[in-house]
Amino acid sequence: MRLNNIKLWIPVAVMALGMNLTSCVGDLDVSPIDPRTTTEFNQDEVFTKIYASLALTGSEGPAGMGDVDGIDEGTSDLIRLSWNVNEITTDEAKCNWGDVGIPELNTNAWSASHSQLTGLYYRLYFDVTLCNFFLEQIADKTDDVSNTMRAEARFMRALNYYYLLDMFGNVPFTTSVSTANPPRIERADLYAWIVDELVGESGCVANMKEPGQNTYGRADKAAGWMLAARLYLNAEVYTGTADWSNAALYAKKVMDSSYSLAPIYKNLFLADNNSNGAQVEMILPALCDGVLTQSYGASNFVIASTHKSDMPAYGTSEGWAGNRATKNMMLKFFSSGDAPHVDTDEMTAAAGDARCLFYGVGRELEIGSETTDFTYGYSSTKFSNVRSDGQPSGDSKFVDTDFPVMRAAEAYLTFAEAKVRLNGENDPEAVAAIDMLRNRAGASTQSVYSLNFILEEWSREFSFEGRRRTDLIRFGKFGGSNSYVWEWKGGAQTGTAFSQNLNIFPIPNKDTTNNDNLIQNPGY
Repeated sequence: MRLNNIKLWIPVAVMALGMNLTSCVGDLDVSPIDPRTTTEFNQDEVFTKIYASLALTGSEGPAGMGDVDGIDEGTSDLIRLSWNVNEITTDEAKCNWGDVGIPELNTNAWSASHSQLTGLYYRLYFDVTLCNFFLEQIADKTDDVSNTMRAEARFMRALNYYYLLDMFGNVPFTTSVSTANPPRIERADLYAWIVDELVGESGCVANMKEPGQNTYGRADKAAGWMLAARLYLNAEVYTGTADWSNAALYAKKVMDSSYSLAPIYKNLFLADNNSNGAQVEMILPALCDGVLTQSYGASNFVIASTHKSDMPAYGTSEGWAGNRATKNMMLKFFSSGDAPHVDTDEMTAAAGDARCLFYGVGRELEIGSETTDFTYGYSSTKFSNVRSDGQPSGDSKFVDTDFPVMRAAEAYLTFAEAKVRLNGENDPEAVAAIDMLRNRAGASTQSVYSLNFILEEWSREFSFEGRRRTDLIRFGKFGGSNSYVWEWKGGAQTGTAFSQNLNIFPIPNKDTTNNDNLIQNPGY
């Protein structure tokens, strides 16, 4: 049986298995097939597709048989869509394109018919359905390989439901493939289900491989712990009740595991980040290969959209000149607003912080009214398709750089924030955890770190990695009557507050129309 023969409650196109995905899950022997003519369930191929869906968009790569209908296939990539809605809606980045949906994200003015939010919603449910389908097909298998695959598929389903929880709140919920419209689940109940699915008495983490013992690119226990810590860190947002103790507990499990901070920060975002020492920090990467896994999303999107041909070599012919940093982003490294107009190496040196990977030659610090000009706003050079060893990457257009969905640094900041919230800014364990990150970056350390400092540190460490919106919401600085503003927040050039209901995105109109079980989120 193949997924595209099943009537689904989501408008998906086909199950995309036709590409050679061997590099996505390296220990599986996967040959190309044509899903339009193949009818047998192939366990390895479907399992590989579950992981490949982090970075790929369909069968033929980079385009031709997309997974999700109703949206341009190149845009339909999970990382590309989630990056857009979690970055250019915030104080870190703005995009100068006029593509459908982009201006509304820049100015926090989306609605329930927003095309990219709709595409993201259905991308996530395609992936949930893929996991459900796989789990149903292997339900009776008890061999060790199937048991491990089952645990990882459950984890990946939980990860997709986490994204739905975080971004859409009260959503449809199902753990089976069915033609029936699924019921609506309250946000707090979905939170409880994900936590239990991960680390409950029968949770999947217990059956996942030990940290560092799985194939690179596949999830292990540390990925489960990291996702649990991420949930607990945001528990107050999701449920109304904080759980800082468990956030610290599960973050510490990751810190004490075989994963560690990579010695060189910038190596985490280069074309050979699977082998240049960065792999020790990569808990869950979305694997990218310029030859085998071509896509207009994932790292290819992040690199191409942040570069222009006037910048130093970045390893790909694609320079789409779209996403650039806001003034607020640069103020996190240059608090006096004196970021120099220099190249990346000089910028990093001036900031005294290896994480300041920006390019200021021919750039203006403020975007101002020049919203369609890429040179207004400094350029991020964080992600690149250049290799640390100087060797050429695999393809001149599509990139080899793996995208870090989860890396160990998140555990250090999660642990530190949770400890400060529990014990105050003098907590020695919190100070030590942040010192580890700042020492790695060559940045100065302090004897105490306030919560405001930690929010800025989240941005310095994870800028342009697609998580900023969640952190701002947790700190009460996204939607609502807070005083924190950035360029074009709420549609005003100098920034203005917008409604707190925008802290979660709307359920797409087409789903509320077709499923009577659903209720639109407040304010939409």
